[in-house]
Amino acid sequence: MLRAVRERDAYANLVLPALLRERGLSGRDAALATELAYGACRSLGLLDAVIAEGAGRSIEEIDGPLLDVLRLGVYQLLRTRIGAHAAVDTSVALARAEFGAGKAGFVNAVLRRAGEKTPEQWVEALAPADPVGRLAFEYAHPPWIAQAFADALGARAAELREVLAADDARPLVHLVARPGDITAEELALVTGGEEGRWSPYAVYLEGGDPGKLEPVREGMAAVQDEGSQLVALALTRAELDGPDNGRWLDLCAGPGGKAALLGALAAIDGFRVDAVEPAAHRAELVRKAVHDLPVDVHVADGRASGLTSGYDRILVDAPCTGLGALRRRPEARWRRTPADVRELVALQRELITAAWDLLRPGGVVVYSTCSPHLPETVSIVADAVRRLGAEQLDTRELLPGVTDVGDGPGAQLWPHRHGTDAMFLAALRKPR
Repeated sequence: MLRAVRERDAYANLVLPALLRERGLSGRDAALATELAYGACRSLGLLDAVIAEGAGRSIEEIDGPLLDVLRLGVYQLLRTRIGAHAAVDTSVALARAEFGAGKAGFVNAVLRRAGEKTPEQWVEALAPADPVGRLAFEYAHPPWIAQAFADALGARAAELREVLAADDARPLVHLVARPGDITAEELALVTGGEEGRWSPYAVYLEGGDPGKLEPVREGMAAVQDEGSQLVALALTRAELDGPDNGRWLDLCAGPGGKAALLGALAAIDGFRVDAVEPAAHRAELVRKAVHDLPVDVHVADGRASGLTSGYDRILVDAPCTGLGALRRRPEARWRRTPADVRELVALQRELITAAWDLLRPGGVVVYSTCSPHLPETVSIVADAVRRLGAEQLDTRELLPGVTDVGDGPGAQLWPHRHGTDAMFLAALRKPR
């Protein structure tokens, strides 16, 4: 899996389940494989710094396949309870089988040097001196992402350690119970999970393969972070000026989780949802997610969808850096760069403008991102208010019972406070 991520820019969460099935791993073996694979992806920056120090050369000078073995070995030494002897022996044996005795000796030497210090001693030896850089190194985040989190926390930047620690931990699996088909209480009983804290449709699972659960196979439930559920619910709760005529739109629908929840809620009142997705393969995922719901899927660019205006409620869950969902995408933190932000911000601005043109007077747009990064969140919303004359609603009122989401009028969820992805959301109403 590490090789697929390194060589093909594959997504770990897509590659690993298929490999586990192919190799017939289950139970504790599958859990260990998942921990090693995801953990090594998450911890890449720290692992590479230790490997470079132990090897006496830069990472770029080490062959990629050999680097995969070293990363697995150092991860076991520094971030698991696996015994040092076992971690070194299995890594050396793997190197010998793949590359011969010479390379096995190199792996042995590097791992023995890595094992000479505790994780705390390695942080002390290699971490930058500045406080944010040090925390970023300790919790295996690029410094620019740690700084983005600190900026978003604002006056509560002292929580940065908690954010990074939560982001570096294995998250619970969140399920959504489809309204009208099954309740969260029933879903929790059937799956052995626990009802969620914030969304009336959320259930938490400790782990396992949710695809094997009967309610998921039957389409009565799906995997969806509780923060994403709250975004969809906020759209349905926003107060309109005038009646709700039942025309709802998800302008950035792929892969379909929020469209499915909106569709299930719309079905209760006899409403309909349009779902827009520009990529054909992702549009197909949306169709599968909403196959028996009152949702019409359109393969189109949200900036020029060709749809007729007059929508009551529009969700713009915009493409973003995804910095708020890094705990669920282990390799993503090392792929994103600050250069990605400018292009995404331009796209976000265009999408919110397109949504505004499709909205009826008195209707509401909910803008959301799975990123807390200020240029993608409050800056985009402030720009929309200024350019479009939007009336910004207090989004906190659309999240009843959810505490500590910021000073308003937008709302920011955090993994360390809410156990969700770091979703941002803001509600804008079009003056009549």
